[in-house]
Amino acid sequence: MKAARLTLKSKRTGRKPNALVRFLKILGPGFVTGASDDDPSGIGTYAQAGASFGLVTLWTALVTFPMMVAVQFICGKIGMVTGRGLGKILKIHYPRTLLYSIVLGLCVANTINVGADIGAIAEAVHLLMPIPARLMVLPIGATILALQLWGSYRLIAKVFKWLALALCAYIGSALFAKPDFHAVLMGTFMPRIHFDSKFMAALVAILGTTISPYLFFWQADQEVEEDIGRGRKTLAQRQGSTKPELKHAAWDTISGMLFSNVVMYFIILSTGATLFKAGKTDIQSATDAAQALRPLAGDGAYILLAIGLIGAGFLAVPILSGSTAYAVCEAFGWKCSLDKKPRGAKQFYTVIAISMLLGVAFNFMGINPMKALFWTAVINGFLAPPLLVVLMLVSNNPDIMGDKTNNRWTNVLSGTTTLVMTAAAIGLIVTWIKP
Repeated sequence: MKAARLTLKSKRTGRKPNALVRFLKILGPGFVTGASDDDPSGIGTYAQAGASFGLVTLWTALVTFPMMVAVQFICGKIGMVTGRGLGKILKIHYPRTLLYSIVLGLCVANTINVGADIGAIAEAVHLLMPIPARLMVLPIGATILALQLWGSYRLIAKVFKWLALALCAYIGSALFAKPDFHAVLMGTFMPRIHFDSKFMAALVAILGTTISPYLFFWQADQEVEEDIGRGRKTLAQRQGSTKPELKHAAWDTISGMLFSNVVMYFIILSTGATLFKAGKTDIQSATDAAQALRPLAGDGAYILLAIGLIGAGFLAVPILSGSTAYAVCEAFGWKCSLDKKPRGAKQFYTVIAISMLLGVAFNFMGINPMKALFWTAVINGFLAPPLLVVLMLVSNNPDIMGDKTNNRWTNVLSGTTTLVMTAAAIGLIVTWIKP
């Protein structure tokens, strides 16, 4: 109806709707999921990699792109074809011990992420305005929680799409870095791996924050939410998906993962070309990176990084707490939907509220947020491989997927992703045992 009104209006005025508006209307859960992958913890991990190793890790953005596309498309397809979230599928078809182990790990990692991301937003606001960061933690948490409790799914989806554009600030910041073109090419197309514990931990953290388990749950559930928003209220109405719908979902996912990896690439580029070069390798947070970049790349890069960090945080925190709520509620058979009001899904919104409250409290516990985030990314790096195996089993099971099981290339890419993440995790363990 809204699209029809836009078309009618354009006919009357003789003007077409804004190209950016048309583009954002096409994009769906895949784009939002991809953008949310560059949350403050991810930004901090990429900034640490760039500051610690220079441009050596640029190749990870190139390599992880097809992996992300394959994995997230599988997650979205599971939601579209089955009409259920990932947690519900695991509950029906696999042992409860596996489900509860995954959900527990997800809850711990996501809660730490929520807390650190709220703190990062507060620190970024402090970079732009003389307001103590601690005073901003509670208002920021309350604002995000209010959006989730009283905003409709459609409103939340629209807000997320616009917030995603704030990440373009990181692309702009790299222009101020003036990197060496030859070094950029070498770092991008000549992969190098150092077999020491510091580099392997950074590699596992990059993989863990880029291919994150919380995104698996979020995208599957958001495809279900999209169906509900189209009026497919019952499970029977949601089950099954046409080839055009899957094709649209594939392009949506590709656009989201491409956007995510471009942002990742330029964060590593800007910090590697400035902080590493200047010997400022001890970066403890994304805000540290912004402050350290100021004398090296100027006020322009500093302001862009701060704005990008605020937008990234406001985008990621609701997705982290929301994916926790989806996973917990599906595991216990409770109602879960952002399209429902709090009265209609009490347990779902209670889990979101608890996640947010614990996240706010995290900022007053005296825990180093960057170290917690880094090790959370490492935990995700260990949690992802077994979950990826389960995803492949689900998406290749005709009893679950009907005739929409994976094709050969999807299996090759997702299988490669599983092997790479497993190898990185094993490599890290080996360097711990035998330096």
